[in-house]
Amino acid sequence: MNTYRTHNCGELRAKHVETRVTLSGWVHKKRDHGNLLFIDLRDHYGITQCVVDSGCAAFTEVEKIKHECIVTVIGTVVERGVDTVNNENPTGQIEIRIEEFKVLSFVDNLPMAISSVSDTSEENRLKYRFLDLRKEKIHKNIVLRCNIIASIREKMRRAGFLEINTPILTASSPEGARDFLVPSRLHPGQFYALPQAPQQFKQLLMVAGFDKYFQIAPCFRDEDSRADRSPGEFYQLDFEMSFVTQDDVFNAIEPVIYEIFKEYTTKAVSSYPFRRIPYDFAMLHYGSDKPDLRNPLIINRVADIFEKSEFTAFKEVLKKGGDVRAIGVVGAEKQPRSFFDKLNDWAKEQEMPGLGYIIFNGEEVKGPIAKFLSSEQIYAIKERALIYNDTTTEQPRNGAVFFICDQTKKTEKISALLRQKLGNDLGLCSDTFEFCWIVDFPMYELNEETGAIDFCHNPFSMPQGGIQALMQENPLEIKAYQYDIVCNGVELSSGAIRNHEPDLMLKAFEIAGYDPEVTKEKFKGMFNAFRFGAPPHGGCAPGIDRIVMLIAEEPNIREVIPFPLNQQAQDLMMNAPSNVLEKQLKELHIKLDLPKKIFRNGEKE
Repeated sequence: MNTYRTHNCGELRAKHVETRVTLSGWVHKKRDHGNLLFIDLRDHYGITQCVVDSGCAAFTEVEKIKHECIVTVIGTVVERGVDTVNNENPTGQIEIRIEEFKVLSFVDNLPMAISSVSDTSEENRLKYRFLDLRKEKIHKNIVLRCNIIASIREKMRRAGFLEINTPILTASSPEGARDFLVPSRLHPGQFYALPQAPQQFKQLLMVAGFDKYFQIAPCFRDEDSRADRSPGEFYQLDFEMSFVTQDDVFNAIEPVIYEIFKEYTTKAVSSYPFRRIPYDFAMLHYGSDKPDLRNPLIINRVADIFEKSEFTAFKEVLKKGGDVRAIGVVGAEKQPRSFFDKLNDWAKEQEMPGLGYIIFNGEEVKGPIAKFLSSEQIYAIKERALIYNDTTTEQPRNGAVFFICDQTKKTEKISALLRQKLGNDLGLCSDTFEFCWIVDFPMYELNEETGAIDFCHNPFSMPQGGIQALMQENPLEIKAYQYDIVCNGVELSSGAIRNHEPDLMLKAFEIAGYDPEVTKEKFKGMFNAFRFGAPPHGGCAPGIDRIVMLIAEEPNIREVIPFPLNQQAQDLMMNAPSNVLEKQLKELHIKLDLPKKIFRNGEKE
């Protein structure tokens, strides 16, 4: 028999009454009722109430203990009185009458509260993460994460995918973010890189004849933190398939994603096949390639209408290559003047001169822009922006139309923010999980700083039109078989049908400024493999951390990662990154060349 427990703290029920049991766990709470002491004993599985009276030899020992001490309790299960039953706790019908009591581990003064809600700073939470993980909410998040990963594995294996682990030490590759570099002791001056993704290896597995691969892959990117991105490392469901088209990849992963969300949430989940939205359409009508489809609002371009208007402010911007976008909101005509004034103030906070709008209420048309427009122009705006779904209505509905005018990139950005703000402020967003694919990404983009042509998304993607497109078309007009899966405005994954032809690969990289010999050397393994026969293949890599974050309804990804770094990419608990010994640097043939204002210990002047 286990020395420390016959049962766990979430297991006992009314059927166990009169059973003598042994429980071990943490003292979650302690209540002194004079001649009676109550402790709530907690372990991974739950909480059980234990009670001891002053006549018991263990009373004095129980009286001394503090919260979070680890103890063993031996006693008899008794039924609680009707008026003391706790129906919110699965063990709430019983309690343990303590007969023997042993302290296994005492505690110092705690740097944070465990059993109650407290305003502990994030720095303190991460410094003492092992304590933070004891809290019920975050503990459940990590259990949820484990269960989701186990379920994903089962579903992928059931679909015929093999789980294959790829190397952690590899070569540096232009994936779009900074590499974490690892110096080689055996090869002075040379470095490994931690993989930003198993991109090349999974493609090589397809060349090797493994038809369907997956792994829960650790990925490493030296990039800044944000709410939906953890700096340093993250995990993704990485998979690849041979002899597939884009549709085949979608058909393989959609049921897995859908079933995971249906299994672990009670919210409605958009059914598959998920909606497919071309990149250009998303940027025009949502202002983003990560649209939140819970929000019904649509952005429309109205530059052609204002080009012919008398509204000089917009016309001058249009002459300089700018754009005008409009968002129509049915029913917004009922909002008070203060609503529009606050939106105008918000626009100024976004470094805009203000927010133009027109209000349509029956025959009445008002707003600061209306007087500069003809009746035909006003009607054209109403018809284009106030989209309606009621087939019994022959005219656009009443409402308000809001305008953003600036250079195209800023117009897209601000209109996306305005769409989000209007949807949230007016309560228009549904409480669901809405999935979509963003497809037809540009193969290349123009680097605004250098004027050079860069890869837009993934350098290993197949261009639509193949080698002919690369040879004959304007690179900035070439689309790629690249796709993202998006849920509620969060990008879960990027993927692509891969470029598997050596000549096509050389040409694709040449357009992005890579000399053919450099490409052959930089991607030696991949290029050589393609020379010996590579099947058409493609895949995707949904982010595990982001999936769990969405299902757990957490606003910050650090709430679903056991040991995350902070926003400065530091592990406060393990003190990483940290200095190393001079001996270690010598072994690696490394000399430090630190910025002048940083001392050897990492502190600034």
